[in-house]
Amino acid sequence: MLLLLPIGLAACANKAQLREQAGAHINVGSAYLGAGQYNAALKELLEAEKLTPDDPKVHYLLGISYHGKGLDEKTIAEFQKALSLKPDESEVHNFLGAIYLEKGRYDDAIASFERALSNILYDTPAATLYNIGRAYYEKGQYDMALKHYREAAAKEPYTVLMPLIEKNMGAAWLAKGNPEEAVVHLRKSLDLAPSLAESHYWLGLSYRDLNQPDMAAAAFRTAVKLAPESEVGRKAKERLKTVTP
Repeated sequence: MLLLLPIGLAACANKAQLREQAGAHINVGSAYLGAGQYNAALKELLEAEKLTPDDPKVHYLLGISYHGKGLDEKTIAEFQKALSLKPDESEVHNFLGAIYLEKGRYDDAIASFERALSNILYDTPAATLYNIGRAYYEKGQYDMALKHYREAAAKEPYTVLMPLIEKNMGAAWLAKGNPEEAVVHLRKSLDLAPSLAESHYWLGLSYRDLNQPDMAAAAFRTAVKLAPESEVGRKAKERLKTVTP
């Protein structure tokens, strides 16, 4: 045992040295990520991975780097590695859910978001609940979407997401065939963010369904004025033709 002690101490010292070296690469890589320089970030983080392959933070940051380069399958693989090493990391579950949501993998997205919420220490639940609502909306489950939007608003009533939450609640009510309730939420959205073109667009659709063409036209015109080159602006311009002579 006495002979083994120095060897054990040397091993610990070596691990500490490797962590320190990896930490330097992580710091530089994180700085490159913040600047949007994903190739440079990858070079640093891959060096960190060689030194500390079992560090979940390294794999999480690698995933973010790959996402910045549009390599979503590599992103997913790195996030899954990070979670295999630290399963309760809510931030990683949330980011993974966002990737699944982008790719139309709604059930996978919901599962990842719910895992993020299962950590009682997770400090941004409203954003995750909002994203679960978005996933349910895309699945056509509008009541479940509304449920999660309400929960998001209740968790953080002053979140910067409130204009989007109200907008999406309006869209869900419209999809449920209730344009009156849709108008209520869309107006709340616009009270909070008057320049949100999407809310004006959905308000136009709601007034159209209420057979109020003048109000619909005004909302569509505002959406076009606010975002003429965007997808929602182009859609509003087309809708405007259907409610004006």
